[in-house]
Amino acid sequence: MSGVDSTYAWIRLSVAVVLGTVGSVGMWSYVVALPPVQADFGILRNLASLPYTMAMIGFAFGGVAMGRLADRYGIVVPAIAGTLLTALGFLGAAYAPNIWVLSAAHVVIGFGCSGTFGPIVSDMSHWFRKRRGIAIGIASCGNYAAGAIWPPIIQYFIEGHGWRATHIGIGIFCLVTMVPLALMLRRPSPVEHVDLSGAGEAHGTLGLKPNTLQALLAVAGIACCVAMAMPQVHIVAYCADLGYGPARGAEMLSLMLGLGLIARVASGSIADKIGGLGALLIGSALQAFALLLYLGFNGLTSLYVVSALFGLFQGGIIPMYAVIVREYFPPKEAGTRVGIALMFALFGMALGGWMSGAIFDFAGSYRAAFANGFLWNLLNIAIIGWLLIRSRTWMSGRLATA
Repeated sequence: MSGVDSTYAWIRLSVAVVLGTVGSVGMWSYVVALPPVQADFGILRNLASLPYTMAMIGFAFGGVAMGRLADRYGIVVPAIAGTLLTALGFLGAAYAPNIWVLSAAHVVIGFGCSGTFGPIVSDMSHWFRKRRGIAIGIASCGNYAAGAIWPPIIQYFIEGHGWRATHIGIGIFCLVTMVPLALMLRRPSPVEHVDLSGAGEAHGTLGLKPNTLQALLAVAGIACCVAMAMPQVHIVAYCADLGYGPARGAEMLSLMLGLGLIARVASGSIADKIGGLGALLIGSALQAFALLLYLGFNGLTSLYVVSALFGLFQGGIIPMYAVIVREYFPPKEAGTRVGIALMFALFGMALGGWMSGAIFDFAGSYRAAFANGFLWNLLNIAIIGWLLIRSRTWMSGRLATA
């Protein structure tokens, strides 16, 4: 039996989500550590944002490398490799004497985290056919569950033990929990079976060259994630600047990403009905609306509400790139193509995280940074909207000539 859409597939998905939740700690740990690191090193906000940017760059390049490993060897190899790199990166960060060494350590952390995100998403896409959109959405939930669970925990330990000791603890915890979880996923994925369903090949690439479509998705990913990075990366620092304290910001980040879990499952369900492009366009438009709300409200209660809405609106965006890849590219290229799509999305997060800090240093507030995110969001809407229109006309043309 292939195992596609089986009980085992759902059990495997559950294990993968837990693995991804632990493995994605490095994507969110520095958001909480940013204020104490800035105070420790006595540096400006844009320079203090550099480790996050470097983690995203490491995650971006790592996604492609880990995707290739997943296509060739399955999920276990990139998952264990990612575990070792994540633990090494956190231990290195704990002993960093300056921001430059800390940034280098976060490149390693980001590279390691990529082993339990893109490869897991692509692996799960092979185990489901009828509910592939939902499965991909759930598989990507580990990333956001990490954002919901880890920030308050990290904030607690930073306040009690300092950011350096906290980094040592995270590295050790990852090592002892992630390797056993990865070994539970040793069963090979049924890629050949999924090929028979015609996924990817049935749709083609909308009459575009495959790499042209990939490039358009790359630009769209950068644009939406520059916008996404402003609240996600700087909400803790933003709350501290407003006088609410970093703990309130950590709570807002946890709320934002916790509700984003709902969006990831919901967007997968929507994608199963209208396709990945349509679901992505809906999420992008709603994210733009939420960014405008940040411009209009900065009270403590209103920030909790807007952060909750932002999480609900944007949470399903990233996994839709994986859904689109599975709709328009051959299944055997899934790991690499998903890795490339996520790489450029993470470039957007890296750029947006740094850019927002630089705009803050220049303007003295985050209002201009929120406006900058909104403008980048419009570029994403334009690209995805055009691809959606093209998909409708292209499919109509194929049916007419069939």
